Amino acid sequence: MKYPFLSLADANAPYLAEMREAACRVIDSGRYIGGPETDAFESELAGMLRAPHAVAVSNGLDALRLILRAWIEMGRLQKGDEVIVPANTYIASVLAIVDAGLVPVLAEPSESTFNLDTSRLEEYLTGRTRAIMPVHLYGLVCWDTALTDFIKRHRLLVIEDAAQAIGARALIPGLYGSEMAGALGHAGALSFYPTKNTGALGDAGAIVTHDAELARTARALANYGADRRYHNIMAGFNCRMDPIQAAMLRVKLPHTAEENADRFARALAYIRTIDRPDIITPEIPQGVVEHVWHQFVIRVTGEGQRDRLQQQLAEAGVGTDIHYAVPPHMQPCFASLPHSPLPVTERLASEILSLPIGRGTTVKDAADIARIINSL
Repeated sequence: MKYPFLSLADANAPYLAEMREAACRVIDSGRYIGGPETDAFESELAGMLRAPHAVAVSNGLDALRLILRAWIEMGRLQKGDEVIVPANTYIASVLAIVDAGLVPVLAEPSESTFNLDTSRLEEYLTGRTRAIMPVHLYGLVCWDTALTDFIKRHRLLVIEDAAQAIGARALIPGLYGSEMAGALGHAGALSFYPTKNTGALGDAGAIVTHDAELARTARALANYGADRRYHNIMAGFNCRMDPIQAAMLRVKLPHTAEENADRFARALAYIRTIDRPDIITPEIPQGVVEHVWHQFVIRVTGEGQRDRLQQQLAEAGVGTDIHYAVPPHMQPCFASLPHSPLPVTERLASEILSLPIGRGTTVKDAADIARIINSL
């Protein structure tokens, strides 16, 4: 491909020397589980997101799972409680809810933002609703007055799926004053999968919270349920972040704002250049920090036209992807999951197409790809 969808080699190229130094530092330390590297990463992440507590864990899904399991251990949730979650999300959001013995209530997204349609939340409320999981899909923050009013009025727990939104900032403060995605609600889950804006060299994730008890409980659950060595107070898991990943992330974390700003520039090039009546581009946000553009997703209207355009772009040397072609409720593992009709979710899944926006794609590349699209 002349324009590959993503190159992780390009993504890591600016940091190679520092990453090699960091790797050697960990190797020489002799500390390969926990220790000062992981502690320092947690402190730096918490400071960046303006929250008092961060817990480094194995991946984004485990971050979600541990938060929900911790709330059950703390008596704030019980099995059978309902969690409102967008139907238009990666399957991990729903997997975490089901794994905890909770019930996902799938809600329709807004066609303009791809995030939860916050004007329709009352439709999904029942007597068993205890929590809501806003997902900051593609890097756009899902946080507005309609959502916060709904949360406060019904006294719901808020678990943010911020896996794609590190560094994104809401236009209004969260429940504890921070405006940073992941620190807006009662707890947030982040992913540092290698393809993320700030990615590790393998799986890694984190929990961010303003709640000290939740942080302690989640940390214990992630370490076999132990509050100290060989003292297991809960039936836990092994969900710890490796120090080598913490060291890699400490190199890249200070560059998150720079990476996000670069992606914003590429997104603007697409939005300003794509000019086809059958293609809907994302809305331009009010500021560079509201949307960090983990993915740049267009909609191609007309039955079968998305797949046709994807094939044409491949022939023209442009790599693309679909995030996500099959919604969670249509996956085989959730074939029996009860849900209301989800026409918006299903229509979006048939129309969306992700264009290259990572570090290997320049602003000029984005404009050139847009002109290729216009010519097809």
